[in-house]
Amino acid sequence: MVLSTIDNSIFSKIFWITLLSKQNKYHKYGILLHTLKVVIGVLKAKDFKFLAAAFFHDIGKPFVAYQDDEDILVDEYSFTDHEERSYQIVKNWFFLSDWTKDVIRYHYIIRDIQNSKRKGLFDRLERLEKAYATLDDNFIKELEKFLLYDDYGKQ
Repeated sequence: MVLSTIDNSIFSKIFWITLLSKQNKYHKYGILLHTLKVVIGVLKAKDFKFLAAAFFHDIGKPFVAYQDDEDILVDEYSFTDHEERSYQIVKNWFFLSDWTKDVIRYHYIIRDIQNSKRKGLFDRLERLEKAYATLDDNFIKELEKFLLYDDYGKQ
């Protein structure tokens, strides 16, 4: 996977805006409340194996937040490759399982492939499909399930 070259400081305005109040048209809440809603979805379903991933899946998002020209026009933010940044943050945390780290790293790959196809981002699509091909079918089913919790957090 590719790591974004954007590296917002925790002292930057964009870090705090995205963490606390605003993301984009797909998210009703900032990153923190979105994350808490994902956690609540996991808890309501009693699907505890996803709990750690729910807490940390977007931990890298405020570090890679940016606005392109279109984002500025609509007052939104983009978070390209936030999953990889999140993974880079947690990859050496001894208290998380490798499975949880992989859920964090790949939690958006299914949607990212769909979006890359729709937008004609063929270089990105090729990279994503190569990574996707390394995942086993059972893990892909787990990612599909986690996407439902992530979607719950967007409402």
